[in-house]
Amino acid sequence: MGEIKYVQGDATVPSVKGVKLIAHVCNDLGGWGKGFVVAVSRRWPEPEAAYRAWHRERASNDFGLGAAQFVRVEPYVWVANMVGQRGTRSGSKGVPVRYEAIDAALRKVAVKAVELGASVHMPRIGCGLAGGKWSRVEPLIIGRLVEPGLAVTVYDRGESGS
Repeated sequence: MGEIKYVQGDATVPSVKGVKLIAHVCNDLGGWGKGFVVAVSRRWPEPEAAYRAWHRERASNDFGLGAAQFVRVEPYVWVANMVGQRGTRSGSKGVPVRYEAIDAALRKVAVKAVELGASVHMPRIGCGLAGGKWSRVEPLIIGRLVEPGLAVTVYDRGESGS
């Protein structure tokens, strides 16, 4: 079994050869504009446009907690919009992160990564604005991606903002 590779850097600029799948967590409200998505939008407009259309047309598609949308942004780079948080604010029901939704979305990411022959790259998903704990997210990544043999790199920027 492999392991997660941790590096300092920007998950939107993976420096490996081959097909790359960049995974991140979105909310279930259609909101896009804080956290890691800002870095994604700075590099490519397509993931935000696709996510907003996916949410807008949710009555006729699979948008919801646990869903994943795959957007090709360069010949060898894809972005996975994973719906893994309920709302955007902490409140009486706790923090927005939903671990079971991240787990379900990671299952879809694994299938797509195998199909593409891709390595998977991400910030510490679900642990920034979503309020999650890495000690809960890391085992999901290991179980869904690393144990099946996918190469996974997690990026730390050196500041908060994943």
